[in-house]
Amino acid sequence: MVLILLGSESDLPKVEDCINFLNDMGVPFKIDVSSAHRQPEKTLAYAKKAREEGFEVIIAFAGMAAHLPGVIASHTTLPVIGVPLSGGVLNGVDALLSIVQMPKGIPVATVGIDASRNAGILACKILGIKHKDIAKKIEKMKLDMKNQGHSVSEKLKKYIKQDL
Repeated sequence: MVLILLGSESDLPKVEDCINFLNDMGVPFKIDVSSAHRQPEKTLAYAKKAREEGFEVIIAFAGMAAHLPGVIASHTTLPVIGVPLSGGVLNGVDALLSIVQMPKGIPVATVGIDASRNAGILACKILGIKHKDIAKKIEKMKLDMKNQGHSVSEKLKKYIKQDL
C-alpha cells in the first residue's frame, strides 16, 4: 500500500520509526533507495508506475537539497509525503524548505525534520479514507494517546481552577 523511497541508504536509521509504525498497523509497504540525482530514471519509473503497482501513498525521505519528494510528486497523482532529514550545514532546515516550498500544482505533504513516525501516521490516515480497518487502528491509537500519561499531577492540581 505504501511506497517508501530514500535518497540514500545512510538514511535508513531515520526511517525506522516509520517502518515500525507501519508494521504495527499491519500496513504493507515496499522500501527502496532511489536518488533523484544519482538515479533519476529509477526515481521516475517508481513515480510513474506506483499506482499501477498498487501503491496508494508514497513517502519520500530526503536531506539537504531534498529533491526526491518533489520529483516524485511531479510525476504521479498519488499523495506524496515528504520527510526532510537532518544533516548538512543547516541540520535539515534546507531539506524542510526544499520540500515544503513546492510550486503551485505539485503539492507535497510535509512533516517535520526527521518526523518519520508522523509520516507513517499521515500515510495511514490517508489510507484510512478507503480502508476502514486502518481507520479503526488510527482511532484506537488516538484514544490510547489520549488515555496515556496525561493525568494531572498533584503539584499541578493546586494551580488549576476547579470552576473551569
